This record gives sequence, C-alpha cells and structure tokens, in this order.
Amino acid sequence: MLKLKSIIWVLIAAFPLVFSSCKEDAKKTISTQQIEFTHEGNLNVYLNTSDSLKTNFNIEFAETDYETQTGLMYRKGMKNNQAMLFIFPDIATHSFYMKNTEFSLDIIYIKEDMTIASMQENAQPFNESGLSSMAPIKYVLEINGGLAEALGISIGDRISFSRN
Repeated sequence: MLKLKSIIWVLIAAFPLVFSSCKEDAKKTISTQQIEFTHEGNLNVYLNTSDSLKTNFNIEFAETDYETQTGLMYRKGMKNNQAMLFIFPDIATHSFYMKNTEFSLDIIYIKEDMTIASMQENAQPFNESGLSSMAPIKYVLEINGGLAEALGISIGDRISFSRN
C-alpha cells in the first residue's frame, strides 16, 4: 500500500511539469525563409489581332506537383516585370485559390494554342475560394493584381515563352 501511495505522489508531483512543458512548446513559432524569384525564362504577350508586342515578363516556371501546388504562396510580392507560368501535363479546367498568398494577383488562364481563355483579376490575398479557368487550359500566368488591366492584357491575346 505504501508503494502505491508513493507512486501516486510521484505522478501528482510530475503532473505540473508535464503541462508546463506543453505550454512552453505552444509558444514556439515557426519561421519560414523568404522565397526569392528565380528568373528561368521570358514570356511575351501579343495583341490578339496582330504580332504587336504588348508586354513581356521574366518568368519562373511551376511544373512539378510541388511547384504547382505552392505557386506564389509564402512570398511577400514580386516586381511588375516578374510572373509565374504554370505548365500542366493535361488540358483541363483548372481552379486556383489564394491560400497563403500574401499579395493580390491577376490569374490568366491560357489554352494549349497559347491564347488567353479567361482571367481572374485582382484575386484577393488569403482567399480560399476556387477561381476556375471556366474552360480547358494548359497554362496559367500569375502576375501582380491590377497589372492585366494596366497593360491592356485581354482575352484572345496570345503568349510565347522561352527558357533561359
């Protein structure tokens, strides 16, 4: 009986220590490293009715599963001459969201023939609502929010891109 009482007292004495260490663990913060833009290629946008160049971007590619799932998440922003080009292995209706994306984006959905099919302009940071391409597409170009309008990028315009 004495042995059982001793065990109970040890457990009672250890109880606050267990919970205080849990509280300390809860206060730890996770820090992430800033993800820098990587210039991997160039992209041109042309007027839909001619070969007139509207604008061009330095692009970073998103092709692997991890890259396409992460995109521009966890970044503070990018310069107006920078963009991310997603290249999908399939032609399908794709949907994007702004989870963990800290700045507004214009999401430009592009068909296999390199013409712009649709756009979601000024997608709001951290919004988890699905933003559908509304048509089968092969590529997505993400640029800073409001830039598509400022540069006159519109449905029917076409793109070309090259790798460094």
